[in-house]
Amino acid sequence: MDYKLPFREENSNKGTFGKVLNISGSRYMRGCAYLSSVSALKIGAGYVVLCADEKVLDNLNAPEVVLAPLKKLEKLINECDVISIGCGLSTDENAVKSFKKFVKLRNFKPSVIDADGINILAKNFVKLDKNTILTPHPKEASRLLGCSVEEISEDIEKSAKMICEKYGCITVLKVHNTIVCDGDNIYRNETGSSALAKAGSGDVLTGIIAGLLAQKMKPFEAASLGVYLHGLAGDIASGELSKYCVLASDLIKYLPYAVKNYLSEEINN
Repeated sequence: MDYKLPFREENSNKGTFGKVLNISGSRYMRGCAYLSSVSALKIGAGYVVLCADEKVLDNLNAPEVVLAPLKKLEKLINECDVISIGCGLSTDENAVKSFKKFVKLRNFKPSVIDADGINILAKNFVKLDKNTILTPHPKEASRLLGCSVEEISEDIEKSAKMICEKYGCITVLKVHNTIVCDGDNIYRNETGSSALAKAGSGDVLTGIIAGLLAQKMKPFEAASLGVYLHGLAGDIASGELSKYCVLASDLIKYLPYAVKNYLSEEINN
C-alpha cells in the first residue's frame, strides 16, 4: 500500500479534519448507525453527525456523535464535507425519500454509498460521479448490474469495472481480496480474513472510508487505504481473539493498532 495517511496539523480544531454526515440506521438496525459513525471518528474525522429516524436516535448510546433528525437533512447536507449513506437504512418509503434528497442536494461532495443505499440505487438508477464510492458485496453487486451472483463471482475485476462504467463511480467490491476500481485503476487488497465475515463489518468500512475522505484524501486513495486498514485491523484482532471471535465493534477497537502499524511502515520506508 503506497498511500500516506492524512497529515495531522497541530494547529487545528475539529473542523480541520472534516465533517461527516452519516445517513444511516433504522428501527431494527441501530447498530449499523453506531458502527459507521464511530469508525469515521476513530480514523480521524473531526466531526460526525448521524441523521436518522428519531426512533433510532432516542436509543443510541454514542456520546461522541452528534445526533440529528431526518427533518434537518437538507440543512445538514449543505453544511457537511462528506456524506455516507445506507448502513442499516432500510428500503422503506422514508429511506427512499432520504436517498433521493441526498442525490439531489449533495452537489458532488465526496460520498460513500453502502448496504441499503446500494439496494435503493439498484431500483432507482442515477448516474453518479468519481467522488462517489459504492461498497457492494457480490449480492448487492448483482442487483446493481441486474445479473446473478455467480456472474459477479466469475470475474470480480470485470464486475467492478462494469459497476464503475454503469454508475460513473468508484467501486469497492467486497470479497476475500477486495477490489477497488475507478474504471481505469484497480487495487486488489491483501489484508483481512474470515474474521471480517460478521454483521457490521461493512458498516465499519464505510465509516473508515468516509473518515479518510473527510481528511481530504482523494476518493480512490481513501477507498484503497480504508480497505487495507479495515482488513489489517481484522488481522490484528484475530491474532488475539481468533478468527471466530472478532466482532465488528472489535474492528473499531483494533483500528488504532492497524494505524500505528501502518505509520511505522511509512517511517521505515
